[in-house]
This record gives sequence, C-alpha cells and structure tokens, in this order.
Amino acid sequence: MAGNSDELHWRETYFILFPHDRRPTLAQVAGAITEANGRYRIENRSADDGGMLESLLVESMEDHAAVEISYEVGDAVIEQNLAWAKEFESQLSAEKLQSIILSDARLDLAHYERLPASSADTPMDLGAFGDDFAGPCNEDEDAFNMLDPTCILTVVDALEGLTGGLTFDPAAGEIIT
Repeated sequence: MAGNSDELHWRETYFILFPHDRRPTLAQVAGAITEANGRYRIENRSADDGGMLESLLVESMEDHAAVEISYEVGDAVIEQNLAWAKEFESQLSAEKLQSIILSDARLDLAHYERLPASSADTPMDLGAFGDDFAGPCNEDEDAFNMLDPTCILTVVDALEGLTGGLTFDPAAGEIIT
C-alpha cells in the first residue's frame, strides 16, 4: 500500500460522451470497476440524492495510478461535443458523429500517477522503491516510468460498456472507441 506522503500527479484526461439518460448510478460504476479489477480501491464516492454518480476515485497501487471520475452535463458539454463532432467529421462514421452530437453528458476521467513525495519535483530516485529498482538513472532520459496505463484503460473499458458512450482522448486527438 502506498505511503501517506505519496502524491498524485495529473498525466492525462479522457472523456466518455453519452446521452444524460444513460447516466449510471454510483453503485453501477463501482460494480463495473470492481468486476473489471477487484484489486482497485474505490474512494471518495459521491452521488446525488437519487444515487446517480457524481464522482469517485479509483486507485491502483499495482499500476502506481489513480483515476478520478466526475459526471458533467449541460450546455458547456453540448458545445464541446459539437466542436469535437465538427473536428472529426471527416474521420468518423455517420453513426459515431450522430452519437457525439446526441451526447449531452460525459464522464471526465483524470488519470494520475502516484509518486513518492520526495521524488515528485526532482528526478526519480529509483532507490526509494527498494532494491528491485535500484540502479543508474540517467537524468536526461525517462529511464524508468512507474506509471502503468492498465488502470485507465480498464476504467475506460468498464465505463464505455456501462454507458454505451464514446471515448475521446484529447492528447491523441481521437475518438478511441
């Protein structure tokens, strides 16, 4: 288990776009994530009075990662989705474009890397992780990256299945469904 002095550092954000009537409950989200990987810890659970998801945090100690999930809905989401539909018009099928246009809600998935606090602002000291990781570290290169993308990919897959939504990766500039 990670120490209390560990820090989470944002790495990327994915968006799952879907119509608001497919908004999952907090229990459905927690169940889908637990079913996808029973080792993930789910914390900071938040739901509205009807039990619908507002936000939660998924932590994977094995992947040195966390994913913060929050539900968004409203005019700003609709405007952003319309802009993305226009941007991807020539790359996507008519069915996927229509799905984006009809989506008035989304899940924001902020992906974080867990780092020891002592190394968060300095080059990574591999010795801090025990003898298995000790060795030379070239400060000019990313010699050792603790972050494993399995957590974010597993969470995306579980939530896509639950909402029937489309996933947008803004860093890659693509719809990844």
